[in-house]
Amino acid sequence: MSGNLGTGAGMDEVFKALADPSRRALLDSLNARNGQTLRELCAGLDMARQSVSKHLAVLEEAGLVATVRRGREKLHYLNAAPVHEIAHRWISRYDQARVQALADLKLALEETPMDAPTFVYTTYIRTTPQKLWQALTDPAFTRRYWATEFITDWSVGSPMTWDNHGVLISDPEQVVLEADPYSRLSYTWHAITPELAKRFGWDEEMLARLSGEARSKVTFTIEEAAQQVVKLTVVHDGFESGSSLAEMVSHGWPNVVASLKSLLETGEPLPDDA
Repeated sequence: MSGNLGTGAGMDEVFKALADPSRRALLDSLNARNGQTLRELCAGLDMARQSVSKHLAVLEEAGLVATVRRGREKLHYLNAAPVHEIAHRWISRYDQARVQALADLKLALEETPMDAPTFVYTTYIRTTPQKLWQALTDPAFTRRYWATEFITDWSVGSPMTWDNHGVLISDPEQVVLEADPYSRLSYTWHAITPELAKRFGWDEEMLARLSGEARSKVTFTIEEAAQQVVKLTVVHDGFESGSSLAEMVSHGWPNVVASLKSLLETGEPLPDDA
């Protein structure tokens, strides 16, 4: 469970992984263009395939890179979870210069390049697959860490009504795509409505831009990593090139998942101002 700062030596592994200039170059390459294959990373950095593979293994072990399989290819994505957790849990232990360095890195890792608008986020949670599934689907849980509730029976193809921060959102295209209890959950993202725009203070231009985008989807993959430790991977994709919503969710998901993790591990979500 090396990728989890809450399970032991994760923080040391993150800083060890970042100490090598070649690994930082790999992260820079992914920050410039996320979702690259091994072949693309090798070509872009003029590094031998074996060297890139070894460095990627270290970055994956530290949780700084997450992978998603697409057919025969494995795509590599920046994962902000380790730095995000440091910022939330360990920031008081660092002097101001280190705080600024972490803040800059956290921001860089969370930015989704617009030429590959797919958000991938992986974290480890001290819980069980059953409890994590409940936390993702049960309104009693979702409202605590997300201020959101879902009205659905969680059957594939079933409609979903969102209660998002007190705004009810219904739309025929808001449906459950996959629902394999304790393993995998996927659904289309909610519609953008005038009521939601009013709730968040978006102007008419922002509302028009967001509501005109193609429907996106989010997928949660749950894997047992160790006894009472679960690996959660969140993939939000289906965005158009240059998507404004992709940029918004890339900043929102780390906070949602960190609060979910806190709720399951401590019994309390993160405070609103975290």
